[in-house]
Parts: sequence; structure tokens; C-alpha cells
Amino acid sequence: MECKDIIRFFVVQIYFQKYFNMSHKAGFVSIIGKPNVGKSTLMNALVGEKLSIITPKAQTTRHRILGIVNEDDFQIVFSDTPGIIKPLYGLQDSMMSAVKGALSDADLILFVTDINEKHDENDVLEKITNTTIPLVVLLNKIDNATQEQVDEKFAYWQEKLNPLHIYAISALHKYNLEGILPMILANIPEHAAYYDKEDLTDRSQRFFVSEIIREKIFNNYQKEIPYSTEVVVTSFKEEESKGGPMVRITAEIIVERDSQKNILIGKGGAMLKKVGMEARKDIEKFLETKVFLETFVKVLPDWRSKKNYLKSFGYEN
Repeated sequence: MECKDIIRFFVVQIYFQKYFNMSHKAGFVSIIGKPNVGKSTLMNALVGEKLSIITPKAQTTRHRILGIVNEDDFQIVFSDTPGIIKPLYGLQDSMMSAVKGALSDADLILFVTDINEKHDENDVLEKITNTTIPLVVLLNKIDNATQEQVDEKFAYWQEKLNPLHIYAISALHKYNLEGILPMILANIPEHAAYYDKEDLTDRSQRFFVSEIIREKIFNNYQKEIPYSTEVVVTSFKEEESKGGPMVRITAEIIVERDSQKNILIGKGGAMLKKVGMEARKDIEKFLETKVFLETFVKVLPDWRSKKNYLKSFGYEN
């Protein structure tokens, strides 16, 4: 959106609110928690679209991703964030910077915790215990939990955080989510929309294409391969073909060592071909058009710890 369009948009918002006494709510809602507790699944469920990639592995989300819910009288801007950890290298430092940014501008915090979690929560508590931002606890993955477990966790988090509300939910099965949006609307301020009402996210198509490819890598490889990998879309061209419109995409898969490159490619290129085929199908669904996808593997030694590489890949400092 150009600057003049942005100005016109906000002038119209102010005009209607002032002269027709129309109230409009808008606010930022940050979803935080430890890795693999279901934050991305929750945001996708609340927004109604798959914006964040989901895998069974921890630390899948690396960026802050916005998902925007729009209606005539409100706009909710959700932030999906990386799982909170103690960072060990540059990439993880950047991931925690994304969490810090999401907390700094939040009007409301949704703290997601796996009801079966048994690990230490101090990393999260350090970030949210002293905040003045309203906080809601979501006990996720209650599918196989007993009522006794739910009651125990309710009491634990009530004592620890004294939140506005505690909900027992299953983000995966969309269980008990119906009360969350009304609760959010009750706790965000009256404000003009921050984004165009047609926007669903702040990220580009290229970003989501790279995330889809990265999701397939997480699903197809084990051990250090997914965590040592970055995906960069180097070319994204819309063109006409004999079969109609199509998008021709070239992507580089970045790894840190030659041994990782060999594993990623696989014998005779079989593994890389599998990843490409799976990614292409999902990219076609996302873009709603035919896609031609080429992938190449490139070695950048120790890229996860080098600030120049991290900055070029779009990570926060």
C-alpha cells in the first residue's frame, strides 16, 4: 500500500468514528510459550488459515508471523512466535529477539502451555512474570488428559501467574476455542485498524513459499539437518504457459556442511526430489496456480552464528 493510500485509509477510519459514533477495536495479541506446545496450530485455528508451518519437531517457528482477523468493527493482529529457549547461537538469539518484540507491543498475551509438560518453565516465567500486559493461559493438548490433570494445572497456573482467564483447549481439534475471540475483544482497546482490512498477514508470498519448503525438510529429515537448514527463494516469476498461468520458483536450501548437503540431496537426488514434489503441491494450493519449482543446495559454513548471513535471511538482530 502506498503512503497516500495509507493516509486516506486512516482519514476514512477517523471520519466514520467521529461523525457516526462507530467504535472500532484493534489490538496486538502475542502467542508465546515453550517450543512445541501448539502455538502455531492455535494461531492457524484462530485466523482460519494455515500461515505458520507445523511439524512434530520443536523450534519449527523461527520468525514472528502475524495473522490478522478482520471484521467491520474490529481487527485482531495475532503474533505467532518462536518457542522460548535459552539461546546457544546467533539464530536462536534472533528468535528470542522476535519474542521480545512481540511482547513489547502486545495488548494481550496468550501463554500456551502443553498440559503434559514436565520441563522447567523458568525461561517463560522470566519474560512474563513482571509484565503489566494482561495475560491469559491456554492449557493445550488436553485430548487425553484427565479432569484431575486439568484441575491440577489450573491451580498451578492460577497461583503462579494469576491470569485474566485460563482455558483448557485442544488447538489441533479446535476444542473450546469459541470463547477466545470474544474474550480478546473484551481486552483490546478501541483503535483504528493497523492494517488494511484485506490483509491476512504482513508476510510476502516468497516468505510463505520458503516456509513450506522448510516444513517439508523438517518432516523428511532427522537430527541436525532441519535445524541447520535455511531456505531462500531466489526467483519468483509469474508467466503464461501452454496450460495457463504458472509461477516459476527457484529456491536455495542452505546448509552448514558438505555432509549435510549430501544427506539432503540423497542417493541419486531422491530425497531432494521428494521434498520438492511435496513442497510444490502445497505451494500450488497456497498460490492457487500451477507451480514449477527448482531447488538447489548450497553450503554456507556456520551460517547460524554469522550476523551477516542472518541479516540477509531476514532475522532480527
